[in-house]
Amino acid sequence: MIVAVTGSSGLVGSALVAALEADGHFVRPVVRRTPRSEKNEIRWDPSAGTIDTVELESVDAVVHLAGESIVAQRWTPAFKDKILSSRVGPTRSLCQALAGMATKPSVLVSASAIGYYGNRGDVPVDESSPPGEGFLAEICKQWEAATQPARDAGIRVVNLRIGFVLAKEGGGLAKMLTPFKLALGGPVGSGKQYMSWVALDDLIRAIKFSLSSTALNGPVNATAPHPVTNHEFTKTLGRVLKRPTIFPMPSFAARLAFGEMADDMLIGGVRVQPRVLEAARFDFAYPQLEVALRHILAS
Repeated sequence: MIVAVTGSSGLVGSALVAALEADGHFVRPVVRRTPRSEKNEIRWDPSAGTIDTVELESVDAVVHLAGESIVAQRWTPAFKDKILSSRVGPTRSLCQALAGMATKPSVLVSASAIGYYGNRGDVPVDESSPPGEGFLAEICKQWEAATQPARDAGIRVVNLRIGFVLAKEGGGLAKMLTPFKLALGGPVGSGKQYMSWVALDDLIRAIKFSLSSTALNGPVNATAPHPVTNHEFTKTLGRVLKRPTIFPMPSFAARLAFGEMADDMLIGGVRVQPRVLEAARFDFAYPQLEVALRHILAS
């Protein structure tokens, strides 16, 4: 296939591009700067709501991963606006552009997040569960709704609700490694909150599976089938790194350090089940946390 990818330089995007090319697909990165012809890039200006639809006419599929990192800094009102505006408006304008093309791609895989479910304690949720409450839940609702123009135009749309991505190269796990290696790691808050995680390799495979599996449509949870509590995650990471985990972070300290972000991402939790992928017989390479961490941290 010819696959256009937004957010192609990010942690997930760069791994996806490499995997697609290794499988023999032709990737066209969608970029906000001047395109480089030797890289087959397509020009996109999210702030202006414009994209080179002439170049897009040739693609078979689109993977939309672009968006401001939600952990880049504290959630000030200005940064929260930036998180929202980097997702909803650009997604809507991209989908409107796809809908208006004479030759449309057959599928759009658009990133979302398990933040859609909010803080749900230890109650399992799946794709049929209603949205939760809070900042991330509201963003995810609007983010997914912004793909409606593409769906209305007959494009198969998969809203991939991505969990906590495990990768050594970046993301939350990479930020945790230094304190844990220094034996300064420990559970956050009560430690009872659930972490719904996914190995980067499995996330990339889930995206490719979503591109090829015509049965997938609508929300799809991209999380491993065995979520764990924060306490279990902490102990497992310490065991893999051969370090003690005796320095807990109380809830008040997390709030002091991270502000509002702490409640949505550290103290709160959600126990997500990937029912749609399981029903479609997707085979997770790393369904168990310890196996996943040992694979990721092996080198």
